[in-house]
Amino acid sequence: MTDTIMHTSDRVIAATYKRFPIVLERGQGCTLWDTRGRRYTDFVAGIAVCNLGHAHPRIADAVARQARQLVHVSNLYYTIPQTELARMLVEQSFADRVFFGNSGAEANEAAIKLARKFFKDKGQPERFHIVSMEKSFHGRTMATLSATGQDKIKQGFDPVLEGFSFVPFNDIDALESAIDTRTCAVMLEPIQGEGGIRCPDPDYLQQVRQICDRQGVLMILDEIQTGMGRTGKRFAHEHYSVTPDIMTLAKALANGLPIGAMLATERVASAFGTGAHASTFGGTPLVAAAAVETLKILEADNIVDRSRETGDYFEDALKQLKRRHPCIVEVRGKGLLLGIQLDRPADGLIPVLIEKGFLVNCVQGDTLRFVPPLIIQENDIDLLVACLDQVLTQ
Repeated sequence: MTDTIMHTSDRVIAATYKRFPIVLERGQGCTLWDTRGRRYTDFVAGIAVCNLGHAHPRIADAVARQARQLVHVSNLYYTIPQTELARMLVEQSFADRVFFGNSGAEANEAAIKLARKFFKDKGQPERFHIVSMEKSFHGRTMATLSATGQDKIKQGFDPVLEGFSFVPFNDIDALESAIDTRTCAVMLEPIQGEGGIRCPDPDYLQQVRQICDRQGVLMILDEIQTGMGRTGKRFAHEHYSVTPDIMTLAKALANGLPIGAMLATERVASAFGTGAHASTFGGTPLVAAAAVETLKILEADNIVDRSRETGDYFEDALKQLKRRHPCIVEVRGKGLLLGIQLDRPADGLIPVLIEKGFLVNCVQGDTLRFVPPLIIQENDIDLLVACLDQVLTQ
């Protein structure tokens, strides 16, 4: 059956993914099983999506209840789950308003459109330019890949949209020099995930905020990967005591169901009046019910604090591993968004780790990224680190 599924998939699905030769069939918590019955401990979590693990019973029950009641009616009408989700997000963040889409790319598209519309409404149509970061990742739609600071994402899609420029992450002087009278926003991730798990200097985000305020520019924080407790805070920017004007969320918001959200202050969100933006499936009752339950579990089960504590344990274990292996250049990250950069290509290690029962991801060619469910146990971390020790020794 496994070979048949892989062959059929390769024949009928667009060849945009280089898949590993396993067919995952079911999951429970931090464990996945393939169609051959092999078991894997998941340190990918759907790429920082399944923060509460796989097949969480409360989320499954919430989805089942909502599916029997109301799945979709469009945003022409009010619905209870969407309203409840928006209320919770506003109460748990800096924001006053929420716009719902289906993905992180859609959330970032909405943020880009809102920033430009804000200045159009102020009578400053020349202010449409957005400064982003080198090695950033904001999505694969035409606008979000244009805002992404990685050339490989843009290959084959020229011409990309105008109005974006890029500066090195953590270089405050370069950022200040890039802002001019055309600039409407600075867009960045608090911690670069796809860019290699790169954290900001302690005062960098505060300096970005100060420059934005001084220049009258909006600050957009892409928290699609870093939000929802991933770094040990509900949102990563809370580590750095800054408040954005616009923030985007997706990935873990509904623990695996497709949803994106753009949050903004009232001052900025007012530029999105009736008809300014829309999404047919944005915030449907089904996905909103899952997201509401996700937020409740994060709060009631103290998952965010647990993420910080487990992340500290994991980071310390990786730093001990580094002391034993000179090929590890650096251990980076915060909470349960961690990575180890090697002095050589790291992608060849992924099949080896899969064979040994661990799912891990590689970014930027030389960095192993670890984004397990936030409920990962210290014993699972110990087993992975022991496996890495063995593999790096060999």
